[in-house]
Amino acid sequence: MQERLLIVSNRLPVNISKRQGELVYSKSAGGLATGLASFYKNYDSRWIGWPGYITESKLEKMRITDDLHKDATVPVFLTRRDIENYYEGFSNRTIWPLFHYFPEFVAYNPSYWDTYRRVNSRFAEQIIDIAQPNDIIWVHDYHLMLLPALLRQALPSVSIGFFLHIPFPSYEVFRTLPWRNELMHGLLGADLVGFHTHDYARHFLSAASRLLGLEHSLMRLTYEERMVKADSFPMGIDFDKFNHAGSSKSVRREMTRMQNRIGDRQLILSIDRLDYSKGILQRLEAFNLFLQRHPKYREKVTLLLLVVPSRSRVDSYRQLKLQVDTHVGRINGEHGTIGWSPIWYLYRSTPFPTLSAMYNVADVALITPYRDGMNLVAKEFVASKTNGRGVLILSEMAGAAAELSESLLINPNNIEEIANAIRIALQMPQEEQAKRLTEMQSKISRYNVTRWALDFIDGLKQIKTLNSRLRSNRLTTQIEAEIIDHFHAGSNRILFLDYDGTLVPFAKTPAQAKPPQTLLDLLKRLSESDNCQVVINSGRKKEELDQWFSYLPLDMSAEHGAWIKKRGGEWETIQPMTDEWKTELLPLLELYVARTPGAFIEDKSYSLVWHYRKAEVGLGQTRSRELLNELRYLTANLNLQVMEGNKVIEIKTSGINKGRTAVAFLMQAKKPDFIFAVGDDHTDEDLFRALPPEAYTIKVGYHMTAARFSVKNPEAVRSLLEKLSK
Repeated sequence: MQERLLIVSNRLPVNISKRQGELVYSKSAGGLATGLASFYKNYDSRWIGWPGYITESKLEKMRITDDLHKDATVPVFLTRRDIENYYEGFSNRTIWPLFHYFPEFVAYNPSYWDTYRRVNSRFAEQIIDIAQPNDIIWVHDYHLMLLPALLRQALPSVSIGFFLHIPFPSYEVFRTLPWRNELMHGLLGADLVGFHTHDYARHFLSAASRLLGLEHSLMRLTYEERMVKADSFPMGIDFDKFNHAGSSKSVRREMTRMQNRIGDRQLILSIDRLDYSKGILQRLEAFNLFLQRHPKYREKVTLLLLVVPSRSRVDSYRQLKLQVDTHVGRINGEHGTIGWSPIWYLYRSTPFPTLSAMYNVADVALITPYRDGMNLVAKEFVASKTNGRGVLILSEMAGAAAELSESLLINPNNIEEIANAIRIALQMPQEEQAKRLTEMQSKISRYNVTRWALDFIDGLKQIKTLNSRLRSNRLTTQIEAEIIDHFHAGSNRILFLDYDGTLVPFAKTPAQAKPPQTLLDLLKRLSESDNCQVVINSGRKKEELDQWFSYLPLDMSAEHGAWIKKRGGEWETIQPMTDEWKTELLPLLELYVARTPGAFIEDKSYSLVWHYRKAEVGLGQTRSRELLNELRYLTANLNLQVMEGNKVIEIKTSGINKGRTAVAFLMQAKKPDFIFAVGDDHTDEDLFRALPPEAYTIKVGYHMTAARFSVKNPEAVRSLLEKLSK
């Protein structure tokens, strides 16, 4: 079956209105719709979303559905109440202000949340109706953060990607949301979660770790038996469209009209949607300060302030509009003269030829949001400059700042810095302007909107391949039956069994760590089977293993291979070792215990272990990275190895590991014809790699591993061992 791409967003790339009783269809001017319009039409794609039109008529819904089907778009119909509570409510009165670090504007309204959930479910139903097994589903933005999990539940094998076009806030901000866990679970239904910058991806992983206890490595985490990856993909623009627009007749006409109006004055361009996150008011204050400090620029510079109407029904936006009007009036009244207004203020959206003309004519672009997911206006301005003239002043809080480092980067909260940047921009030599523009254009022309979309889809396919490999490694009923048959047919059998996280779940208290009687009975039956050697291959101290298992007829390996004990024998080391090095490293571990509440040190015979399972998740991970770096530096010239385990760091003599221990047991055994090994930790990977390829090696948990097979949890391990014992 052919692979299709299903793009899902709150709005379709089409608007519907009614004129004189007839439905009228027009292209949407939204950033996502504009960016992906050319991309999705080049593929076998469907676009699912709200068409921007409210209707209760079944007949009209059928007609709209049929009309949109011709353009490969699928409508999701919403009611007026849905729009009020889901879009204007939870999406734009709750998520938007919180994710942009404006908690004072956040509305925590349960009815908003209920509608948000219901609308996300409606989107899911529509997608499920048309989805096919090989489809790739790409969900966009904060309006649909619950959708990936809803789709995963119904379509478990489908590739699902999610892209957030606004910032993902730091954990300390995100944790204030009452429905934070629900949103995290919703996003984790995706295989790949994309963001504009690495910082946003890092904040997302931090929230997953600190709220849900999910550890991550290489930007990947394991969730519900799948690998989920978070990554950054800075959205691009249609570079050629803006770069070549200045040569069109319609744009040239607009440029001529604009230049006649401006005359020989320098033009500063400010384009934004009306929103408190865009920093419009502080931008006006900075321009006012600039005019006050540099009166020579009066009548020689004009600020073209284009504000696009947005969310006019929301109180905070109406108030912002009044404030902008007041600021513009005050500045024009204070500095204006007959024939010159410092600010040319437009409150409306503009067609593309006019917009392109503004980009081409402007000497400076002033873009200073407090927070912005990306800000494509900055890229559009840079792309439009073909004469080597133009300076971009850009907030360092905009996602685009990571790419456009040759712009004049400013702190949007620093009015004086913005005012000074305006002066520098207006005085910048043409040679330097051209050099900066060339560097920025080189970047954004290479990573345009098509490259961005293809990059995301490629990343989604890669994680799908990875998850397919993980699924193929899972222990199936058929493989389990094969293991049982080989075990019973074997004449010399050996089993290597890890303990914590393998035979029993990780214990929170010492009392919980003790093996239950049912496990002891199981191990007794296995070890008493004819020609069956059972080895408890653990990282625990030998004293603990003795206390629990010494009366059973089995072999043991303690402290990850440092000690071994044959059935009925005494503990012995696998090679001569010393612990003199401990005095050098112990103070460092103690320092990190003091700096990490909940961490503790376990002093084994020939190793030291720093545990952080009880520490706060985010802090524990941070401190473990710091400690690892210091330990690797300190042990570089010592015969020691530093090992990472499950929320532990262990230092011990080099060459001692579970794999070497297993080889020692195998060399003393009678040519075993059945080898079985199971473990859950990084330390068990040495064991899996050391065993011959025909051995049945099993990893507990779904991670990348050297083991041949994987099972979900210790219960699955015990279940298999029970079947072997019968």
